[in-house]
Amino acid sequence: MTSQRARDRLIERLTGEGIRDRRVLDVLRQLPRHLFIDEALATRAYEDTALPIGQGQTISQPYVVARMTEVLIEHAMPRRVLEIGTGSGYQCAVLASLVEQVYTVERIDELLRNARRRFRKLGLSNIRSRHDDGRLGWPEEAPFDAIMVTAAGAELEEALLDQLAADGVLVAPVGPPGRQELLRVRAGADGWQRENLGAVSFVPLLGGVA
Repeated sequence: MTSQRARDRLIERLTGEGIRDRRVLDVLRQLPRHLFIDEALATRAYEDTALPIGQGQTISQPYVVARMTEVLIEHAMPRRVLEIGTGSGYQCAVLASLVEQVYTVERIDELLRNARRRFRKLGLSNIRSRHDDGRLGWPEEAPFDAIMVTAAGAELEEALLDQLAADGVLVAPVGPPGRQELLRVRAGADGWQRENLGAVSFVPLLGGVA
């Protein structure tokens, strides 16, 4: 079921679950999530659930995508965003529909190639992508107004914090499987201020490339 009616029902569900930012909801209403998953799973594209995309990875459930996007842009709309973990490309496409420029890093070459094809199909020309170890970020293009990490590390990566603009925000899941928390991090007078946004479940943030 890939119709607009299915997307509308998903938005109703997300609204009922507490997503309030109309900008985020409007993007998710328009963006064809079924293009980011295998055709065999297309009938499940607008369920509020994570789905496999191969290589041991998943496309995050729409609620998580909406929530992470909402908290990233809550205080100000960033101009340049770094995403760690391109995956299917869905979260990146959501960001690219809202901000001026997205830089995305993916360690698995096959996933990145598939995501790039989807970006071209959708005409998303404000995305730059890189096949690399996401834990390193993209230092040549730093600083970034915002950074989103879509895989869970044991702790926040110092290299990523170093690439955040002085008034920037980082949103990332942190912790071991079963005990992960979504954090929003901002610079404060006494160092980094961390806000716990609740329990989540993400694939692990791994190093190297594949």
